[in-house]
Amino acid sequence: MTKKVNDAYKKRGRSILFSVVFLVLGFILAFSYRTLGINQETDSTGSPAFNKEEDYREGLIRQQERNKELTDEIAAKQEEIREYERSFSMGEKDHASLVDEAKDLRLLLGVIPAIGQGVKVTLKDADYDPVEQNPNDYIVHESHILRVVNELRISGAQGLAINGHRITSNSYIKCTGPVITVDGRTYPAPFVIEAIGDMNVLSSALHLKGGVIDSLIRDNIVVTTEQSKEIRLSALRNES
Repeated sequence: MTKKVNDAYKKRGRSILFSVVFLVLGFILAFSYRTLGINQETDSTGSPAFNKEEDYREGLIRQQERNKELTDEIAAKQEEIREYERSFSMGEKDHASLVDEAKDLRLLLGVIPAIGQGVKVTLKDADYDPVEQNPNDYIVHESHILRVVNELRISGAQGLAINGHRITSNSYIKCTGPVITVDGRTYPAPFVIEAIGDMNVLSSALHLKGGVIDSLIRDNIVVTTEQSKEIRLSALRNES
């Protein structure tokens, strides 16, 4: 009887133990399955979002690099434009300078008419007694005219004429008694030398102490000077 009771208790204990073991295993399996399912779901939904974010990031980086390239290109083009503007400006200045220089040369050569401010210098023979005095000491010679012409040129005269005859650096002046010959044409006294240029500068140069005017007076030449705001000189080619 006692043995039967013990056997019944043993069987009942084993049943309870197995039940507890199976219950624990079931719980473990259920927990593991649930955890694995959550992880799989997280991985399956997180991976595309991560890849998309990476795509956006790479696209943004590429766009930033392209923007930098375009900015550098714009800066280079702007520098080219500024360089062209500087070159164009210098070209304009050079062109204007060449035009002015060519005009000055044409004025000096006498190939174009000249109009502007300047001075008029008139040289006259002085009065003398032909019995007691040498007349050559009281008349205007080519050396007197050349002194005035050279001083005016040095002082910046842009155009010169003697008695209306336009003269150049190639002109020749010769004295023949009471008259002078300029480029083959004869002119009597008084001799009017006209010069276009800064009238104040030209006049001051002539009247320097010990200068041209003083030397002419010492040679018994009657000299008068006049500043004029408008002097007109005809072109050399228009003279006959």
